Amino acid sequence: MEFKDLDPLLHNELRLKVMAALDSLDDADFVYLRDLTKATAGNLSVQISKLEEAGYIKVSRSGEGRGSHTVCRITNKGSKALLAYQKALMGYFAKKD
Repeated sequence: MEFKDLDPLLHNELRLKVMAALDSLDDADFVYLRDLTKATAGNLSVQISKLEEAGYIKVSRSGEGRGSHTVCRITNKGSKALLAYQKALMGYFAKKD
């Protein structure tokens, strides 16, 4: 049995939740993701920044301060990384006959 390395960026519960949500949606705003993941605004903001820096998501921001609106969308690179992560993880549970 061979274990493939898991993407350390996706091997984080909150980032994985964000990616899984975005993979099934066209896009999602910050408030929706915060409520869905039950994360604090600060932690979610940090994790979204990490995903954006890696090119896994695209973040659009409008407005400033309390009236700002942040929308996230998964990129092709992010979709491919998530699929590779899923395949690698499933390999950990594959049974040999």
